[in-house]
Amino acid sequence: MKASWVILHAVLALHISLTWSFNGELAELECPDDCDCHYFRINWVTDCSDSNLTEIPYEELSLNVYVLDLNNNRITSVGPFPADIKMRRLQMADNLMTEVKKESFAGLNYLIDADFSGNMITRVDPDSFDDSPGFITFELQGNPLDKVEGPFLSIKSLLYLDISNCGLKYLNPLFFANITALSTLDLSGNPLGVIDNKVLEPLSSLETLKMNDCNLTYIANYAFVSLENLKNLELSGNIFTTTDWSSVFDYLPRLEYLDLRYSAIKQLPETVFSNNTYLRTLILAQNELNSFDVSHTVGKLQQLDSLDLSFCNLSLPLSEDAFVNATKIRSLYLSGNSLFASDLLVALAPLSHLEKLSLSNCGLTRLPDTFHNFKSLQELDISHNPLDDAFVKLLTPLDKLEYLNMGYSNLSYIAPTSFSKMTNMRRLVLSGNEVNNLEAGLFGNLTRLESLELNFCGLRRAINATLFFNNLTYTDLTELQLAGNPLHVSKSGPLFPKQLSRLENLDLSNCNLTFLPPDAFYWTRNITTLVLRGNHFSTPNDLRFLELLPKLEVLDLRYNNLSTFSPKDIAVNPNVEKLKLIGNPWKCDCSVAELWDWANLEKGNLAILEGSTIGAEHVTVGKTNKRKKLLVCSYDTNKQPLPIIMNKTVPGRRPFIKPQRVLTSTNRTWAKYVRESGCEQPANLQRSPRAAKTDSEGHLRGSELEPNTWAAAAIKAAVVYITLMAIIGIAFVLAKKRRAPKTAAFDKNN
Repeated sequence: MKASWVILHAVLALHISLTWSFNGELAELECPDDCDCHYFRINWVTDCSDSNLTEIPYEELSLNVYVLDLNNNRITSVGPFPADIKMRRLQMADNLMTEVKKESFAGLNYLIDADFSGNMITRVDPDSFDDSPGFITFELQGNPLDKVEGPFLSIKSLLYLDISNCGLKYLNPLFFANITALSTLDLSGNPLGVIDNKVLEPLSSLETLKMNDCNLTYIANYAFVSLENLKNLELSGNIFTTTDWSSVFDYLPRLEYLDLRYSAIKQLPETVFSNNTYLRTLILAQNELNSFDVSHTVGKLQQLDSLDLSFCNLSLPLSEDAFVNATKIRSLYLSGNSLFASDLLVALAPLSHLEKLSLSNCGLTRLPDTFHNFKSLQELDISHNPLDDAFVKLLTPLDKLEYLNMGYSNLSYIAPTSFSKMTNMRRLVLSGNEVNNLEAGLFGNLTRLESLELNFCGLRRAINATLFFNNLTYTDLTELQLAGNPLHVSKSGPLFPKQLSRLENLDLSNCNLTFLPPDAFYWTRNITTLVLRGNHFSTPNDLRFLELLPKLEVLDLRYNNLSTFSPKDIAVNPNVEKLKLIGNPWKCDCSVAELWDWANLEKGNLAILEGSTIGAEHVTVGKTNKRKKLLVCSYDTNKQPLPIIMNKTVPGRRPFIKPQRVLTSTNRTWAKYVRESGCEQPANLQRSPRAAKTDSEGHLRGSELEPNTWAAAAIKAAVVYITLMAIIGIAFVLAKKRRAPKTAAFDKNN
């Protein structure tokens, strides 16, 4: 009995020790000196990017590293990595690697994704990832690959391959022979010239194929014969001349999305899409389709939902039967063609289901009197046309319109009744028109308006009360854009009227502002996002208006003239979740460290300081540019030599492994400077209980169950379940042992 209690206590102790690590903070793991490490959700990220490294700090890595970011260094070779490392994603973009070797990645049993884009790689060992059975994503774009004679890779699990812009001029018939599970392939930017019949034959599982900007002049008739599962095909930016499109597309019965933008196509046969009955999105924009007859080609696609014929130099008039068989079209883009209102009047008549219509850059001086047919039209773009106020009455029937773009239409006057019947309007764009004097009551009836864009309108003063109804709060109007207006701001008084009291998002970027009065937002205290990018704020004293914004969550001060900033400057804004400070001339002093420690310890989330840590956008598969824009500060160059930084252990900052460091550059990223500075922390700055809670970047938020919390909860539930099963099993065994002698005696007597 005593032994059973010992076992039970041991099991319970194991359960408590496992669950405790998830109730408190996640454990700090190893981190190289030249790197910044943190949790992204519950995964350990080691960010060594932009660190001028010439080799990987293998011995300083944690075996539990989930993402290792080595982007933008000077590393020439890889591996091998420590045994038992559990790395899932390896990012080595923009280094100096010349080869991918098998021995470099031996033992990486957990590796899923690798990004080697932007190196100098000429050769890839086909068996490089044999030890990674779950390897599914490989990004190699932007490497000068040599000609490949046989199979390029041998990875049965690979689903995503990006070898765009690799200088490939030829693909041999065996190139894809050993990666037959591919579902997404990007070959864009390679000067392939032609696609032969056998090249793509092994890729029967392919669903997305991108061959944009490949200098393609010809695709063989049977090149797509095995691609019956292909749904998305991109062929934009080529120079097709002799391709038989009817034969090529005939083998793609499941095709849903086709992009032929800017591919020198001048004509398409009438039967080109006869076997593509599921085609829903067709993009033919920026082709010289002078003599293109819409009715004989795309007009036959009965399932077509979206058609883009923008900038196709259409010379044939749109006939009355252009869309008579494609009546399901909901999105039609005709921008950039020289059109006449009379042709549009008859051609658009059958499109009673139209929801989006773009007629920008069409040289229209008036609009067709056909808008009464579009009972479902929700979005209309008539921007960049030489219109005047005479057209407004033709838009009157569009009472269901939710988005109207009249930007850059040479308007200087807008009548006060222009939008009186558009009571469903949610977004209105008037940017780029010199409408210095907006008429009283112009926006009065737009009671459902959510977003108003008046960028670059030459406005000298902000929105005033006369534009709206008196004594009416526009409860849905939450976004206002006034970027690029040379605003003249008074030294005192509110910037906006009481009617805009529900405003949440305000853009005042590039408005030549040097200050805003302290009571600028007296009536608009619900602002959560304030964009002041590209102005001339230089000291925290210029930001006293923040005191009236208790709900502020996002503050964008990028590219101003600030050299210092303190947590005290936003002490009255307790809900701040994002500070955008990149592009200011920051000084490397202890105010930088103070702000860093505030975000790390008090707020519990370094990602509040945009440019300090790695985020989701920096590890997104397929994203062309994952490089971070970093927060950078500089020392006073008049103080030479640069100081020797002593290794100090400070709460919330990781100590250095090496005993001392000597600065060699006047410019430092904030992450490096804070660790090297030795700045003392304020006595009242402690790790807040909020620091144990993560937000979307890895720190709890109240009691919300974000993905990381779900993961922790799932692990805890699993531990509890296993523990209970173990206890039940132990109890069952002990009970059976106690019954065993009695059972044996009973059997003997019988």
